[in-house]
Amino acid sequence: RPGYINLQRDSHLTSRSVEGMQQQANKVIDALFQQSRSLSKEEKLIPWLDCARSYGLSENFVGEFLRSNNVSPTDVYVSSKWGYTYVADWNVELGEGEPHEVKDHSLENFLKQVQETSEHIGEYVKLYQVHSATFDSGILTNTKVHEALSKCREEKGWKIGLSVSGPSQDDLIREAMQIKVCGEQRLFDSVQCTYNILEQRPHDALIEAHESGMDIIIKEGLANGRTLSNPTLKELSSTLSCQPDQLA
Repeated sequence: RPGYINLQRDSHLTSRSVEGMQQQANKVIDALFQQSRSLSKEEKLIPWLDCARSYGLSENFVGEFLRSNNVSPTDVYVSSKWGYTYVADWNVELGEGEPHEVKDHSLENFLKQVQETSEHIGEYVKLYQVHSATFDSGILTNTKVHEALSKCREEKGWKIGLSVSGPSQDDLIREAMQIKVCGEQRLFDSVQCTYNILEQRPHDALIEAHESGMDIIIKEGLANGRTLSNPTLKELSSTLSCQPDQLA
């Protein structure tokens, strides 16, 4: 999408039109695949592309690149998220108080967004995540949504995950670990969590989730850049003759 919170990207986005940003996305994705191809057989990693229904046209852009370049679903790992709807209509700036995205973890919104994701990148998706689960959103207690997510995994073969946000990430993870459908299989296969040198609270819960068999995805590993200017981290990195991002 052309505008996100307060980030300014005019230095490397020559155009914020749909066509211009598709071209820019193509360059970035192509560079990722070139990097993957340059690795030795022992180092080889499958490129991972992460989308979301609220990331503007991210699913469209990724699907267009992969199909036009005849990329096999076995040669790429694509994840996406549902739960937020992009409503800015490709505008960089909106009126005061107007949101770029609207959160809705209802069954109706899941059924709508999973169909949209299927149309745009369905054959490539390996993981489908609840976007920013919180206690307030109701996702952890909505059994109808749980059943629909389980059905999605069964019918499409996608793993089901959730991303968590806020000061109670550890509690959210532990609650999510307990959710089962029909009293049998655990619902969530993975959790995406904010964890970095400045945010350590989720540590024990992440260990518990990992030991239970869930995949762990770390987001904001550099605290959105705040670690790079942290005085203590800068001092330690200087002492150890390394860069702050390496130490973080």
